[in-house]
Amino acid sequence: MNRIKVCYHGNCFDGVSSAAVFSRFYREKIHPGWEFNYQPMMHRAGALFDEGVFDGDENAIVDFKYSNSPRLTWWFDHHKSAFLTAEDEAHFRADTGGRKFLDAGYKSCTKFIADVAQSRFGFNAEPISELIYWANIIDGALYESAAEPVEMKAAALKLALVIEADRDQQLIERIILDLQDKTLSEVAGSDYLLERIEPLYERHLKAIEIIRESSRVDDRVVFFDVAGKDMEGYSKFIPYYLFPDVTYSVSVSQSSFRSKISVGSNPWAPRKRTHDLAAICERHGGGGHAVVAAISLAPEELEKARHIADDIVTELQGD
Repeated sequence: MNRIKVCYHGNCFDGVSSAAVFSRFYREKIHPGWEFNYQPMMHRAGALFDEGVFDGDENAIVDFKYSNSPRLTWWFDHHKSAFLTAEDEAHFRADTGGRKFLDAGYKSCTKFIADVAQSRFGFNAEPISELIYWANIIDGALYESAAEPVEMKAAALKLALVIEADRDQQLIERIILDLQDKTLSEVAGSDYLLERIEPLYERHLKAIEIIRESSRVDDRVVFFDVAGKDMEGYSKFIPYYLFPDVTYSVSVSQSSFRSKISVGSNPWAPRKRTHDLAAICERHGGGGHAVVAAISLAPEELEKARHIADDIVTELQGD
């Protein structure tokens, strides 16, 4: 049986939703009988794509950076920092196959895929409209206040908590498969997810307190260093929930595969964002969106990450 490999942004609600929407589209409009394999992709120092990752008969990347591999068949992304190198961007611009797409104007890659699939390939996205709606809300931070994503009362936000915090990739793949044929509400209410939510929510509450205790607020910037506190995957809205008057947040965290600097902006800040955060992070080998971005270094480069974070805090204070 022929097989398509779908690489998606791992531990990300938009990445998982993008994989589900792309898969349903591909199954309905491109190759109905093909087998699917899934692989999460994570930002890290060095090469992002291991040799052999594109081992399908066709290969797709959704919600993640571009690869110039000749084996890459499909690509969808909406990040401003979509390319690792200028050569990668030139490779994409020269492609005439009509199956690689970029639009940084979209709030979510999920909606971008749905719109392109509908307009160019006749895909009907209506049966999964709830998933598309919530992916746009969650990835675009289109909440009424910081309380909405932090207090997590909506079922979609509880599903996002599992996707962003759980490292069991078999579980995440089950979610991707279920989201193709069930409503988001049905998936979020599944017994196998409900049993995961309570311990993760307790961890979320602990993360709120750790960030509260670790934070330093200087004018319009809040900084916190949670390296060594098992804090990979915390909600990026916690600092704005705790410190509603700040415009920016900068943090340092560490996991087994990276030291990470996260840089974000408060959508509800009394003083609005004036910096392009993707541009700032690109100078240090990272990227993202104008409103939220990050830098990944090797795990042993924690002190370097801290120095970079200090420099970014100083720059953001310079408005």
